[in-house]
This record gives sequence, structure tokens and C-alpha cells, in this order.
Amino acid sequence: MEKRFFWLRSGRVITGLSIIALLVICALFAPWLAPNDPTEQDILNTLVPPVWQTGGDWTFPLGTDGLGRCVLSRIIYGSRIALTVAVFGALGAMILGSVLAHIAGYFGGWVDWVIGRVVEIWLSFPPVILSLILMVGLGAGLQNVILAIIVVDWTRFCRVLRSDVMVVARRDYVAAARLLGFSHWRTVTREILPATLPLLITLMSLEMGVAVVVEAILSFVGMSVGAEVPAWGQMIADARADIYQAPWTLILPILAIFVTVFGFNILGDGLRRTLDTRLTQTERA
Repeated sequence: MEKRFFWLRSGRVITGLSIIALLVICALFAPWLAPNDPTEQDILNTLVPPVWQTGGDWTFPLGTDGLGRCVLSRIIYGSRIALTVAVFGALGAMILGSVLAHIAGYFGGWVDWVIGRVVEIWLSFPPVILSLILMVGLGAGLQNVILAIIVVDWTRFCRVLRSDVMVVARRDYVAAARLLGFSHWRTVTREILPATLPLLITLMSLEMGVAVVVEAILSFVGMSVGAEVPAWGQMIADARADIYQAPWTLILPILAIFVTVFGFNILGDGLRRTLDTRLTQTERA
């Protein structure tokens, strides 16, 4: 059992999992954790400061925005959007990118050349600009945000994973599997995929952080969820009008994005250090 969960000994992994666990708890139990309705406007209590400042009210622990909406409640409910996009956007990009990476790295030749040229063409477009262009064509909506992330970011997995697949595909045990009559599907799934899985998990974790940032950018410019749905990027956009009178309305959603992305990134770095045997052997040496 200890050998199976050896990666839990990493401080980076524990820190990342703790932050992500907090995010998941906020997303799942938002109706019970949020002290107020995140969309309810209280004109009599606009720009109420956080409780640690003079004039703060425990009814609104982190204060209110320009429309009298509870900042803490909106941050808690905004974690639902962030987590949904992080999971489904990163998962879709991982599936598409890893499938093409394994096909290109395993078969090589003209198959690898075609997929490589597609990746190069795709990477020639700035990711954020390409996401905005896609959202203009697809229209606003959470599903379209997830689709845009998948379409844009699959190249991250394909480019990095392809080289790892090529190295593994040339190992002796893969050649032995082919000599024994293993099909291409069985060779890739039974012999190559287990060797590339640590890198795949690391890239998945890092991509989840990227997806959170992309969603925040799209919601900031009004191309993500509707105005009635709390989202961190939307909170930042709304806070611009009151940045001098109420800086907490801008700082707190930015801090939520930073902590979330930091959690995913440090988890990915911890998994890379513990699951990648090559890196582990280098550090020991």
C-alpha cells in the first residue's frame, strides 16, 4: 500500500491536493457554504468593506460589490465554473492530444509528418486570440468555452507527448511485443501508454490551471457564462468601476484565480517529480 501511494509523500503533491480539495468542496457545497445569494442585489449595502476593515459587516464577510452582491458568495459559486472548465476542458484536450501523439509517435513516417505539420500550423496562432475568435463564432456559453479550450490546447499534449512516445516505441520490450504478434492497439495501450502515463497526468494537471485562466479571460470580456452566473473573470470586469473605492472587489477574485492555478501547477510539478522515474533517478544521483 505504501509503494502504491508513494507520491503522497511529496509536499508539493499534498499542497496541490489540499488546494484542489478546497476548490471541490466549495463547488459541491456552494449553496450551504455561501452566506448569501450570489446574485441578490442590495442597493443599501453597496461597497461594504470586508470585516477586518472599519465598517465591515459579518453578513458580508468579504464585503460587497458595486451592486451590493456578496463577494464571498460570488467567489464560492464562481469555483463551480472554474472547476467545470478545468476538468472537462483539460480532459477533452488531453484525450484529443494524447491520441494523436501516440499515433504520430508510434507509427512515425508520413503519419507523424502530417500530424506534426497540423500542430505547427495550430501553434502559429496565439492561444488567447484563437480562443476569442472561436468564441465569436460559437457564441457565449460554458459548453462553448470548454470546446474552445479543447480545440486550442490539444496541441500542448500532442507536441510534448509525441517525443516521449517515440522514445518508448523504440524500446526492446515494445519490439518484443510486436514480434509476439500484439496488435497495434494492444501494443500502444499495454506497452506504451503505461510508460507515458506519468507525463500525461502531469500535463493534465498543468492544463487544468491553464483552463481556469482562459475561462477567466473569456468571462472578463463577456464571452463565457451569462451575467446572471457568478464567474471570477466577470467579477474582475465588474470591479473595474470601483477599483479605487473598493479594491477588495478586484483583489479577491484575482487571488482566487491565483491560488487555484497555483494548486494545479504545484500538483503537476509534484507528480512530475515523483512519477517520472528518470527525474527521480537524476535527483538521487
